[in-house]
Amino acid sequence: MHWLFSPPTLDDLIRLLKAWRFWSVGALVGALLGAAVYFIAPPPYRARATVLVDFNLEQAWPQETDRQQFYYLERETRKLEEIAWSDAVMESIAKTSRDITTQELRSGKLSLSQPAEGGWHFYVEDEDPQRAATLASRWAQAFVEQVRSQIGAAEGPNSFIEATTTQTAQSPRDRSISIGTYLFVSAIVFLAVGSFLILFFALTPALSQTGEGEKQK
Repeated sequence: MHWLFSPPTLDDLIRLLKAWRFWSVGALVGALLGAAVYFIAPPPYRARATVLVDFNLEQAWPQETDRQQFYYLERETRKLEEIAWSDAVMESIAKTSRDITTQELRSGKLSLSQPAEGGWHFYVEDEDPQRAATLASRWAQAFVEQVRSQIGAAEGPNSFIEATTTQTAQSPRDRSISIGTYLFVSAIVFLAVGSFLILFFALTPALSQTGEGEKQK
C-alpha cells in the first residue's frame, strides 16, 4: 500500500495526459450531474438588506490613541452583533411569518456580514423569494430599532453610534448559489475522482504481476 502515499512518477503524469478524451467526456458528465442536482434540489433564494452603522469615532474618542480607538470599535461592534442576534430582534422577525420560529432563524437562515463601521448586510435565505426579502427587511429594521432604543443604556451601545437603514431588501431573482458554481464544482470533483481511478486501475495489473513474480521466486 506504500504506492498510495508515494509521489507521482513521470509515467503517472504521462498516463493522465494521454487520457484527454476521458477528461473531455468527464468534464461534460460532471457538469451535467451538477446541473441535474441544481434543478432537482435547487439552493434557496438570498435577499439582502443594508444598514449603515456610523461609530462617529472622532466625536467619541477625539484625543485618544489608535490602540484605545481599536478597542472601542471592537467592544461596540460586539455589542451591536449581540443586538442583531438578540431574542427581541429574532422574535420581531418571526412575527412577520406564521410558519417560522426563532430557532429556525438562527439555524442558518440568517447571516450577517461586514460587522464593522460602514454598511452591515443582513442576508436571509428562503425557498420563497418574496418571504426572503420580507424577512431581510424586517431584520434590518428591527436591528435599527433595537440599537436606537438601547443607545446610552448601561450595557448598550455608545451614544455617538448611529444606525440607519440604507437599503431594504428586494425580491431576489437569483438563487444563493449560481448554477455555474454547481457545474464547475461537479466537473472538478468528477475529474479528481476519475484521475484517481485511472491511476488505481493502471497500477492494479502492475501490482498483480509483481506479486506473481515474487511468488514464482
